[in-house]
Amino acid sequence: MGGIVKSKENSEHYHWGENCSGWHLVKSDSLSVIEELMPPGTQETKHLHKHAQQFFRILKGRATFEFENETLEVPAGSGIHIPPQTWHRIRNDQEEHLEFIVISEPTSRGDRIERGETLSGSSN
Repeated sequence: MGGIVKSKENSEHYHWGENCSGWHLVKSDSLSVIEELMPPGTQETKHLHKHAQQFFRILKGRATFEFENETLEVPAGSGIHIPPQTWHRIRNDQEEHLEFIVISEPTSRGDRIERGETLSGSSN
């Protein structure tokens, strides 16, 4: 079997947070590739992934990433790598939609720990 051409139009869609959207372009245990859209003024909960590393590539807008002791802005055309066990969250502080691709290896499904949860008590 050859490759499969993927787009938002032929990918599984889901909603998260406050009117945010995601499209699973690749959804396997070893790799996740998701295109996401965040409206202005939205953000996710600060969290980490026990095993997954992630790479965010900004397609449109400017993303704000919060870490433990710093905040970074990432413009369209750039990306940021987040190693496993790094507390982080993405925000859209701009007045336009934020569109980006997030790649997780292995998948981040079942690997997310939010503030207040313990590392040892969570499942993979």
